[in-house]
Amino acid sequence: MKFFFESIQDPKSIRDYLQSLVEGIEKGRIVLSTNGDELTLTPPDLLKFTLKAKRKAPTSKLVLKLAWKDEPKAAIRSDDSMDIRS
Repeated sequence: MKFFFESIQDPKSIRDYLQSLVEGIEKGRIVLSTNGDELTLTPPDLLKFTLKAKRKAPTSKLVLKLAWKDEPKAAIRSDDSMDIRS
């Protein structure tokens, strides 16, 4: 099942969406819904995290991706780290 949502939002609204995602990850349950469509995801304790950023005038792009197997076998934790600052 797929879920898709796209819109133009102000930074506060995007922050609220991201905060809801953080809370869902912490609880192990994320429910996405729009226009009658709904998808429930159950992220486990370890997730694959990918962050891509690109700037090519006049457009900048930031893509955040989380992925996991619904029934993980042996998960291997990565000690790689990254800084995000504002």
